[in-house]
Amino acid sequence: MKKNSIHILIVTSVALCTGATLPLLFGHSTIDPEQQSVKSEVPYCVTSPSVPDKITFAGQEIDLTRYDHRERMDREQMSFTYMHSTTMLTIKRANRFFPIIEPILKENGVPDDFKYLAVIESNLNTLARSPAGAAGMWQFMQTTGREFGLEVNPNIDERYHVEKATRAACQYLKDAYQRYGNWLCVAAAYNGGQGRISSELKKQLVDQAVDLWLVEETSRYMFRLLAAKAIISNPQRYGFLLKREHLYPVIPHTEVNVTTSIDNLAQFAKSKGITYAQLKDANPWLRDSSLQNKSGRTYVLKIPTQAGMHYDPKKTVPHNRAWVIN
Repeated sequence: MKKNSIHILIVTSVALCTGATLPLLFGHSTIDPEQQSVKSEVPYCVTSPSVPDKITFAGQEIDLTRYDHRERMDREQMSFTYMHSTTMLTIKRANRFFPIIEPILKENGVPDDFKYLAVIESNLNTLARSPAGAAGMWQFMQTTGREFGLEVNPNIDERYHVEKATRAACQYLKDAYQRYGNWLCVAAAYNGGQGRISSELKKQLVDQAVDLWLVEETSRYMFRLLAAKAIISNPQRYGFLLKREHLYPVIPHTEVNVTTSIDNLAQFAKSKGITYAQLKDANPWLRDSSLQNKSGRTYVLKIPTQAGMHYDPKKTVPHNRAWVIN
């Protein structure tokens, strides 16, 4: 390495560790270079993002000055902030899937903030599957998916169908709201189950799910939801600097109504001018190499357009201007 290159690296390292770049990421520096001598063996410093005094979710304000709320929020903010690749990938996916999810939430009377529930359930991964068997963007178990109208079998699994699973999630959320009248309780019940949350509210003599002493997963779940909203609605504040060309656009498609079986989906895809992989990516609810349809149901298959599959990244339209720096 040349001497001037070493000099540049050292200067950069010192600048980072004295907080020179932190005003860009967090609005202010937590390190005063005139009063502190910072020594680091790595060319960057890790800081803790500030916790706001309050945050709202579905119209409900949560006081984050209370120590237990504040520290739980702090943990989840740090977790999202420093899961760099996962959080950045989720923001990129949000540009593709929020335009699909938001109208469905609205038409079903579910607060827009519940799009962040899909974020913490699956990182907006349409193929997500948990070790327990929950599947799809909204992580339905088989029995719950069927209960809310989704077809689930080895050939077709509509838990992976973004639109249908979102509508099923809306129905679950609305049913839970009828029980609780409180959207944060609804969110807690989505993770912990309505029976458990109802029992604990009664046992612990509180009205708010955020005040419950619960198993760690459900206790963290509500504040993961709040942290997801805070970070994805304003990623630059937490150091995520993306350009419009980094975001994933919605892929335009045509629709084909199918009322019969398709014995060979690869051949079907080829006849439509796309690959088998592209067909499966656009329709992840197709779980086999064929579509069995003995009942004559109507299935709608998405066929990506050629223009959509070869988009110019620099022409990507940000769904949320706060996501990009250009």
